[in-house]
Amino acid sequence: MLPINRQAKVVHNCQSGNVPDDIHTYEEPVILKGLVDHWELVKIGLESDSKTAEYLKSFYNGKPTLTYFGEPGLDGRYGYNETATDLNFKKEKAQLDQVIDLIITHLNDETPPSLYIASNVIDLNFPGLRKNNDLDMSFATRNPNSEPPIPSIWIGNKSIARCHYDASDNIACVVKGRRRFIMFPPDQIENLYPGPLSPTPGGQAITMVDLHNPDYQQFPKFKQAAEKGMIAELEPGDGIFIPSMWWHQVEGLNNFNILVNYWWSNAERFMGSAMNVLHHAMLSLRDKPAHEKAAWKHVFDYYIFNNESLPTQHLPVASQGLLSPMDELKSRQLRAMLINKLNR
Repeated sequence: MLPINRQAKVVHNCQSGNVPDDIHTYEEPVILKGLVDHWELVKIGLESDSKTAEYLKSFYNGKPTLTYFGEPGLDGRYGYNETATDLNFKKEKAQLDQVIDLIITHLNDETPPSLYIASNVIDLNFPGLRKNNDLDMSFATRNPNSEPPIPSIWIGNKSIARCHYDASDNIACVVKGRRRFIMFPPDQIENLYPGPLSPTPGGQAITMVDLHNPDYQQFPKFKQAAEKGMIAELEPGDGIFIPSMWWHQVEGLNNFNILVNYWWSNAERFMGSAMNVLHHAMLSLRDKPAHEKAAWKHVFDYYIFNNESLPTQHLPVASQGLLSPMDELKSRQLRAMLINKLNR
């Protein structure tokens, strides 16, 4: 039984297709009720499974893409094998129209194979689909130098995308089938017992805890995470905003589920991935003696995590160099310096 009772806040006055203007001020997930209930795909999805499949396939351009395949009995619980040394499903390139047909073929099976088209960039495989099925994301381009949101589609039968985090802000739109989101704030990472950094189903580590049947003997601190967790139950046409770095488990509850999501960040596009910093810190810092790591923690607080103007407020502007705000030129110089140092 799921040991979480707190429900996510619901914004009921959403106008179809319009994200609330103050979405960037929300510090925790919120349900955006009826956000995409005007989409053609949502309406067709409420009519018929077969019509939904045919509608999707009418936009498919024939390019194969990576798909998850799980044996019957997996029940869409994508994750690790028993030793966490490999995944419990296969990733293979496939024709998406054939995968959609398989979902329809096995709709009424008691133990169907698990099928999942994950994070498929819509314009790469379903050109034209966005014409009547898209969200106005102009609010997310407040910084003209940031990467624009790129909508992706997720198609499958019953599925559980185990609890993980994403580095970007996210709006996920439930198109077909019901979805359950189970979410935790970023500071609960220790209490969620992340698995290996590799392999992973989608790039980020996933929790080792079965959220519906937690083993408190093996994962005792999950009780603290459960106290901070929240649940969101979404119907077709609903959306949800999930802030960057919030842990979330996404569950497709029906035999045919479709979701469209938009990731975005207002960071400058020349910024590197923070995951690269983590990997570099593992290489250069994690296994240092304890007293050295303690000292470096102060250094990182001073240069990175405290007031960004602190390291420069006593320096002449001409001398600030890399300490001044990052721009594209400095980012190129810094990348070149790092590559040169790492190649030695």
